[in-house]
Amino acid sequence: MLRRRQRKKPRILQWCTLHVLWMVVLILMAVGLAIQTLGMTDKKRMRLLEVEQAGVAAATGLVAGRPVEACRPRTHVMFLKTHKTAGSTILNILYRFGEARNLTFALPAAYQFGYPLLFNTRRVKFYSPLKPQEYHIICNHMRFFRPQVEKIMAKGTFYFSILRNPVTLVESSFNYYKGSSLAFKKVESLEQFLGHPWRYFSPKERGSHYARNLMWFDFGFDHNANASAAYVDLALAEIEATFQLVLIAEYFDESMILLKEALCWELEDVVSFKLNLRNNASVRPMSERAAGQIRRWNALDWELYAHFNRTFWRKVERYGRQRMGADVRALRERRRELTELCLQGSSPVDASQIHDRNIRPFQYGRARIMGYNLNANLDGKTRERCLRLVMPELQYKDLLDAKLFPSAHSGKDLLHV
Repeated sequence: MLRRRQRKKPRILQWCTLHVLWMVVLILMAVGLAIQTLGMTDKKRMRLLEVEQAGVAAATGLVAGRPVEACRPRTHVMFLKTHKTAGSTILNILYRFGEARNLTFALPAAYQFGYPLLFNTRRVKFYSPLKPQEYHIICNHMRFFRPQVEKIMAKGTFYFSILRNPVTLVESSFNYYKGSSLAFKKVESLEQFLGHPWRYFSPKERGSHYARNLMWFDFGFDHNANASAAYVDLALAEIEATFQLVLIAEYFDESMILLKEALCWELEDVVSFKLNLRNNASVRPMSERAAGQIRRWNALDWELYAHFNRTFWRKVERYGRQRMGADVRALRERRRELTELCLQGSSPVDASQIHDRNIRPFQYGRARIMGYNLNANLDGKTRERCLRLVMPELQYKDLLDAKLFPSAHSGKDLLHV
């Protein structure tokens, strides 16, 4: 039986069918894209809008046609003053800022908050938990203990500190604390100590923290702990969670610019002269061998410094290298201007050569601490301003103490300004 021959579709009909299929695919793709776009969450759309507005604000200084609100200077500040790290200069900056604005300082009864014991609110002069007191700034030496600090400092307080290369810090500590650390008292030189540290060092002896991992100790940790990676990482994470900014002493001017930015202060607020500065005659450069011994003996301090040195430079990168360079130059120029205005000569002098005994720095240990002479022809207001720039920390603390607690100082001989 003959089969019927199937009739083929005309070529034009085959082409039309394929064309229709492709059109359907394209339409479905367009619909899917539209659904995806329309289905974007409100949160994502708001984020895109915020980014766009931020770009407009940066370019024009306006948001919705109104000027962008400038940041407000922060006045609640906690500074952990670590030892031998240029902390005295920062203390002077904080004292001047707070005094000029009538801020309230949490002051120790003497000059430190019970150091080397962990900080306790009982060490704050006239503090009482029964009579709440708003404190703006706390900045004198302490061994940090966050739960107690948070009892007196307001929520939202800005926490910061400063570190120094352990190699130069140990060399300085040996000169300054040789009479306070039994480990250092047993040797004639730092090199002798570093050669056999366990021969002279005992964790239970007085002043042992001055001889090993001093910065780690100041942050409230065990300076004799095993420097395991897990322990170090845990401690560093805790510090990062508490302190918004950790400065580096070797880059002091860059540190001041970062501090100014973080606190929304002015350049004038962070300009300073170096205080508690040693005579160069007592500074000894360390050999490579000694430097390596210091890093190994102070392994915890080295990990602390290396970590926050890296975070410091990441902050500088975010700030902008060119912008940082310009701001550092402006800071140094302002310091030069104040040097010419305030100081007799352009350099610090030995304490014995300071004419005004009220501004002679306290001498401690084997180091010779230097200070400044003021120009003799300053008018009253200018002299007060210059005086505060060079005022050693002990005298300045006494001055603030007298202002905060005048009845406790009646009849005492205080610094006249």
